[in-house]
Amino acid sequence: MVRNTKILDIRGQCLKLNTAVDVQPLLEGFDPTLIEEVHLGGNTIGIEAAQEFAKFLEKTRKLKVADFADIFTGRLISEIPDALKALCDAIEPKSTLVEINLCDNAFGVRSIEPLRNLLQNNRFEILKLNNNGLGPEAGILIANWLKKSAELSKEKGLTSNLKTVICGRNRLENGSAPAWADAFAEHGSLEEVRLPQNAIWTDGIQALSEGLSKCPNLRYLDLQDNTFIKDGSKAAVDAWAHALPKLSALETLIFSDCVLSEEDDDEVPLPLKKLAEGSNQNLVTLVLQNNNLNASTFKFFADSLTPLPKLKRLELQWNDVDEDSEGYIDTIRQAMKKRNGKLFAYEEEEEEEEEEEEVEEEVEKEEEEEKEKEQEEKEREEGGAKEQVPSKEARELEEDVSTLTDILSKVTIH
Repeated sequence: MVRNTKILDIRGQCLKLNTAVDVQPLLEGFDPTLIEEVHLGGNTIGIEAAQEFAKFLEKTRKLKVADFADIFTGRLISEIPDALKALCDAIEPKSTLVEINLCDNAFGVRSIEPLRNLLQNNRFEILKLNNNGLGPEAGILIANWLKKSAELSKEKGLTSNLKTVICGRNRLENGSAPAWADAFAEHGSLEEVRLPQNAIWTDGIQALSEGLSKCPNLRYLDLQDNTFIKDGSKAAVDAWAHALPKLSALETLIFSDCVLSEEDDDEVPLPLKKLAEGSNQNLVTLVLQNNNLNASTFKFFADSLTPLPKLKRLELQWNDVDEDSEGYIDTIRQAMKKRNGKLFAYEEEEEEEEEEEEVEEEVEKEEEEEKEKEQEEKEREEGGAKEQVPSKEARELEEDVSTLTDILSKVTIH
C-alpha cells in the first residue's frame, strides 16, 4: 500500500521512544514541508525523543493536525514539562494549525506551563483536552490562556478562530467554571463545547450558562455528569432555561446525569419547557438520561414534540419509567417514528443499537478491504498490460530493424 506522504502516523504502536536514534527511523522518507498531520499517540515519548520530533515539526509548512494524545504513559512527572515544551514550541508559530489534541496525558497543574504560549498565541480551531487530570487550579490557567488568545485577536482586529473545545474528565469543578465561562464568552465563535464529568455543581453550571449564552453559533453542547440541582437549589436549572433561547443554532444537547429534577418532583424542568416553546427548533439530538424525570415530563414530551421539528434522537434511559409512563412513552415513540427518528427509553434499546452499529462497522470494513484488494488487482493488471504493450518508440524501432534486416538479406557479399 502506498504511504501517505502528508500524514505521519505512528499511533498505537506502544513504542518507548527515549532518544533521537529511536525517532529517526520513524521520520525516514517523510518530507516535513509536505506534512499536514502528525499523530504520535499510543507511544511513550521522552525528552530527547520529543526534541527530535520537534526538529521535524519546526520544518513543517502545512501542518493542520498536531495529535499528541497519550504520549507520556509511564513517564516521570519531571520528564513531561520539558518534552511537552519541545513539542508545543515547535508548533506554536504554525499559522496553518487547525487541531491540537492532548487528550489522555496526565498533566495536572505541574506540567501545563508549556501550553501557555501555544494556547495564547496560535489561532487554532479545535482543542482536545480530555482526561488530563487538570483539577480546578490548572483548569483556571487553561481557561485564562484561552481568554487571552481571544483578547490578542481582538487587539489585531481579528475574530477568534476557536470552534471546538473538548475538556471532559478533568475535575474542573466549581472553582474553575467562572474562568471557563469568561473564556467561552470571549470566543463567541464557538460551535462545539464538551465538558462532561467535571464535578461542576450548581454555581459553576450557572456561570457556564452565562458564558456559553454569548456563543450564538453553538451547535453541540455536552454537560453530561455535572450537577444542576444541589441542596434543593434550582438556580442552575433556571439559568439554563434563560440561556437556551440564545442558542438557536443548537443541534445536539446532552444533559445526561445532570440532576435536572429531584426525586419524586412532578414539576417539568424549566429548560424542557423552553424547548417546548420552540426555543431551539434546530435540535436534532436531545440526551436526558438519568435525570429523575417521571410521568409528568413524559406526558409533557408526548404533547410537545411539534416545536422540535428536526428532532430525530431522544434519549430518556434510566429515568423513572413506571406503568403510568408507558402510555406516554409509546406516544413519543410513535411520534418519533413518523419523523424517521428514534426514542431510547430503556437500556436494552441502546444495547441493540450498539450491536447493530458494530455489525454495520464490520460490514463497512469488509467492503473497504474488498475495494482495496480490487484496486490493487486492477493496478497490477494495468501494470502488466503496460509491460506487454510496447511504446510507440519501441514499435518504430522494431520496424526500422525489420526494414534493415530485409535490406541486408538482399545484399550479395563477394
